[in-house]
Amino acid sequence: MTDDSRSERRDGSGTRNRKGFRSGRHGQRRRESSRFGYGRVRGKSGQGRRSPRKKEAGYGDRPEPTTPSPSREKQPENLTSGGETAGTGKDAAPQLPKNAHPHRLDLEIRKELRTLPKFLAELVARHLVAAGDFLNEDPERAYQHALYARRKASRVGAVREAAGIAAYLTGRWQEALSDLRAARRITGQDIYLPMIADCERGLGRPERALEIIREAPIDELDVAHQVELRIVASGARRDMGDLQGALVELQCPQLKERRARPWVARLFYAYADVLEELGRKAEAREYFSRASAVDREGVTDADERLAALEGLEIVDVGDDVVWSDAEDFALSAVEPEESKAPAADSSDQ
Repeated sequence: MTDDSRSERRDGSGTRNRKGFRSGRHGQRRRESSRFGYGRVRGKSGQGRRSPRKKEAGYGDRPEPTTPSPSREKQPENLTSGGETAGTGKDAAPQLPKNAHPHRLDLEIRKELRTLPKFLAELVARHLVAAGDFLNEDPERAYQHALYARRKASRVGAVREAAGIAAYLTGRWQEALSDLRAARRITGQDIYLPMIADCERGLGRPERALEIIREAPIDELDVAHQVELRIVASGARRDMGDLQGALVELQCPQLKERRARPWVARLFYAYADVLEELGRKAEAREYFSRASAVDREGVTDADERLAALEGLEIVDVGDDVVWSDAEDFALSAVEPEESKAPAADSSDQ
């Protein structure tokens, strides 16, 4: 959501039992976004920026006086000191943290919000900032802030994007699908397709996910998004019980990539995961190792998976991490009670 909140979530549905998910794939940690802190939607891992587009009519604008004057601009009478509109029930605003300042929002989003009245733009911006801040530790709370922003500015593409990704990362597949489709329609961008396809998987429609991927304009997407589509396609094949097909979906030139990129780590990880399920453990070990080597941002749990294949246990020792033999570690964790009987004094014999 903000320039300084970019991280990853382990699983989009709050669990780790769905394999191949883009935002909730096996072992995937919280995802980053260049703008929201949600999913890799723009920027950080090689994504292109949004192309300029014409302002759409009805973006929440109100009729302006012929000679606008900032001092005469009407403000809602029920604004709280935090800037949100007081209300009850469904319309109640989630409480904003003190550091949810509009200026922390990505510049591109702030420009989109200029289509709103000033007070409303600032209110929406603060809730978008809060959503990005809370996603790491409290994704449900982040979702509530994004939902409130959507209620106030549903025609702004960045708001629908934020709401869609928040719903996606909390496992609300149908809601995420609706918002991400709206974001794609408003922005004219195809970068949401991996998540849209993955939502179809979440709804139990892997065939539809594959159809979306087949129809995607691959040549117009950058490598990062192409790889994400492959990972989702692989997950859809697994949903259908086609493990060999899942492996084939991931076989691409990027498997030879050596640069440390988040999407490279995820590709290696997904490939290793399918290999392990196919029983090809030696190859799985190799690709988990590769994923660990390039995963500088900690977007996967490749270390843990590799340790499990090696029969090792990762143990935190202060600020360090030690790989220990799992069996020895388990035994050492339970120390037998020591019964030290006093030695008999020979002088008492």
